[in-house]
Amino acid sequence: MNIKLIVVSKTDVPYIQAGIDEYVGRLKHYCDFELVVIPALKNVGKLSPDEVKEREGQLILKQLEKVDCVVLLDEHGREYTSVAFSEYLQKQMNGGVRTQAFVIGGAFGFSPAVYAAAHSKISLSQMTFNHQMVRLFFLEQLYRAFTILRHEKYHNA
Repeated sequence: MNIKLIVVSKTDVPYIQAGIDEYVGRLKHYCDFELVVIPALKNVGKLSPDEVKEREGQLILKQLEKVDCVVLLDEHGREYTSVAFSEYLQKQMNGGVRTQAFVIGGAFGFSPAVYAAAHSKISLSQMTFNHQMVRLFFLEQLYRAFTILRHEKYHNA
């Protein structure tokens, strides 16, 4: 299975980027992984939050193929334990999903068009996190899921 993580704007905090790079490298041992970074919009100060979501949404949708299974990381999504998330991934692989696309939106969330394109939503927590930190947290959980599936020590080391 291919896994694609689509994010809006580059990570500009060096320690977060270092962690992202670490987990992207680790994930490549388990799956075909692609991190897609959509460039930040310019002159967003002149736009309303809805306009920002709409423009970012158009850019997100351009990165998706019709056959992708699209999952949004969203505060109103389903919460999983690490083991349950690994079981979800296994079901996707067993079900023949070719590309699993996870999407982390910008600071204002997603446009209605992006919600309409999604197959499901997941939440990492009921707490709110900076969208750049969510990238690192999610990549760690994705890596953890693969180590759980392979019965490796990482999960309970």
